[in-house]
Amino acid sequence: MPKIAVIADSNCGIMPSEEEKYGIYILPMPVIIDGKTYCEGTDISLEEFYRRQSQGAVISTSQPSPGDVTAMWDRLLETHDEIVFIPMSSGLSSTCQTSLLLAAEEPYKGKVFVVDDHRISVTQAVAALEARNLAKTGKSAAEIKEILEKEAMDATIYIAVDTLEYLKKGGRITAAAAALGTVLRVKPVLTIQGEKLESYAKARGMKSAFQTMLDALKHDVSTRLAPLRQQGKLKIGLANTAMEADKLEAFKKELMENFPDMEMVYFPLTASIGTHVGPGGLGIGAVRSD
Repeated sequence: MPKIAVIADSNCGIMPSEEEKYGIYILPMPVIIDGKTYCEGTDISLEEFYRRQSQGAVISTSQPSPGDVTAMWDRLLETHDEIVFIPMSSGLSSTCQTSLLLAAEEPYKGKVFVVDDHRISVTQAVAALEARNLAKTGKSAAEIKEILEKEAMDATIYIAVDTLEYLKKGGRITAAAAALGTVLRVKPVLTIQGEKLESYAKARGMKSAFQTMLDALKHDVSTRLAPLRQQGKLKIGLANTAMEADKLEAFKKELMENFPDMEMVYFPLTASIGTHVGPGGLGIGAVRSD
């Protein structure tokens, strides 16, 4: 049975310090703050990131360099036979495509298998944990890649943004739209149904946005994801950027009350996502888990 290392990038919500806890390896994503590059979970914490963001720091994101990616592969191949690498969705970053090209060349060909399963955040974390479990059953890296990509669309995500400021800074919306939305207390609801982040709805206030997401999630779980729920192979997920602890607990409680038969998975939304979402953001979803 080959010894397999499973890697995910930190967009999954698991930090490098938690590698031993979860049995997977984490490639930290870079964030650029006032011109200096930091790797989340390695040389900047989420708490420090949001403090800098609230103080008005200029923040942008980048993908890991090819050298950073291959350096991690080289290190793990010294002690493992194969690698399964699960980066964030190819529709949201070029990390996946770059890694696929690198893995197709020597010395990584046949040893490193990059999974494009169109996931991010909690759904990406669940995929990495599934890969770890599959490796324990004796599956090869090639077999794990095939299984995860086959099941890639067995997931759904909805995200509500509490402030429009950071979408404006990232050029996702105009300054005029952000100003009008702020006055009207508009909270955009976004969705990921595969590759890309897309607009889903607009709500007045965060409570209304949460209800909109909850209704959408109920619909998905009772329609296309219903067979998985009936088989006990579906989990709900929740993720957030910086928010008050009591507010977060209230959202968790309401989500669990609406899906009492399903296990909830929680991971925070990380700095590279928080750059565009800002504080107070909330994501909920459902994902296949065998």
